[in-house]
Amino acid sequence: MISVLSLQEPTLYTVKGVAILDNDGNRILAKYYDKSVFATAKEQKTFEKNLFNKTHRANAEIIMLDGLTCVYRSNVDLFFYVMGSSHENELILMSVLNCLYDAVSQILRKNVEKRVVLENLDIVMLAMDEICDGGAVSVASVTRIIMEADSSAVVQRVALRTDDIPLGEQTVAQVWK
Repeated sequence: MISVLSLQEPTLYTVKGVAILDNDGNRILAKYYDKSVFATAKEQKTFEKNLFNKTHRANAEIIMLDGLTCVYRSNVDLFFYVMGSSHENELILMSVLNCLYDAVSQILRKNVEKRVVLENLDIVMLAMDEICDGGAVSVASVTRIIMEADSSAVVQRVALRTDDIPLGEQTVAQVWK
């Protein structure tokens, strides 16, 4: 007979958190959705330091840490992380990570560096919200539903074209084009 605990039903609520850290392990941007796991900012920072220390020299893409499945990717001076519960499908978490990274890369015109991300933090946050949105509240936790895994669709939603900006709000360079 199969144990009830060994079978977990699939769920839409997979992402526990998303973080972008610099090459020193400092937070650039992070969103944690499960307050039962990360109740305070201090706990979040401690987790981020621990996560960075375990992953910044590794060549892997996945780590189990503090009961969470964490997938990650590094680029120049940034580390991108997506966290889910220990029973989550790593491929789903990896698709969220790839979507986030590819969308940020397209938005920043393949110039994914700390300085450029900080200059465009509002658009990066918007892209993150487009990927994971519509959370669910339960007795145990709050998590996010994956809404989009196609980076091109995310970029289309967050892209602000100069055609859509009223003439009075455009810069001289935008008008000149």
